[in-house]
Amino acid sequence: MGQADFAAQGWSALPTRAFSAAIGPIWARGEPGAREVCLACSDAVANDHMGMVHGGALMTFADIALGLAVVDAIGAPNCSTAQLHYNFAAGVKVGSLLVCAPEVVRRTRRMVFTRGLFRVGEETVGSADAIFNVFEPRAG
Repeated sequence: MGQADFAAQGWSALPTRAFSAAIGPIWARGEPGAREVCLACSDAVANDHMGMVHGGALMTFADIALGLAVVDAIGAPNCSTAQLHYNFAAGVKVGSLLVCAPEVVRRTRRMVFTRGLFRVGEETVGSADAIFNVFEPRAG
């Protein structure tokens, strides 16, 4: 699927840079706090010879997807991952569209607890829970 195809389905590319950009474009649709996040699983995230997506890429996507829910909840990107647990339920083939609808489970002043199911089509291929630290915004 190309950019025009994603746009036609309501997806917008998220701004990514540095390490987050390594797995490819990340797409989101919906309103903040109720978004879906998507990764088009290309050869760039393949487990070299198997035609399957590398587990590290799945966990990176999980971190980004759940982190987006935190940014939506606190209104700024002033957070870092304290803990991430990913359950691999099924393999993900290269060429798949991996989608997550992340949610905030609980929020305190300094921490946000999140979870999400990861699916390809109607099949759940993974689940994740994460805790994020929230920092005070930097001055100036």
